[in-house]
Amino acid sequence: MKKVTIYIMPKQGVLDPQGKAIQTSLNALGFSDVEEVQTGKLIELVVEDHEDIDKRVGEMCDKLLANPVMEDYHYEVEEVART
Repeated sequence: MKKVTIYIMPKQGVLDPQGKAIQTSLNALGFSDVEEVQTGKLIELVVEDHEDIDKRVGEMCDKLLANPVMEDYHYEVEEVART
């Protein structure tokens, strides 16, 4: 079994209204040193071993999990024990 952790973030220059709202709220709470916030998604998958896991994860991201026009992603794969 493999655990795939996928990190999805908006591409540079793409408007991130949630990040802006968090920054504004943090500043309002007195955390005035926060100058920029970017929000994203973290998705964890546990999948069966597959010889072309990189290709499959890329397809999952491109077809469903990420919006390749507006978001960048990267992922990590690690071995996990079967439970």
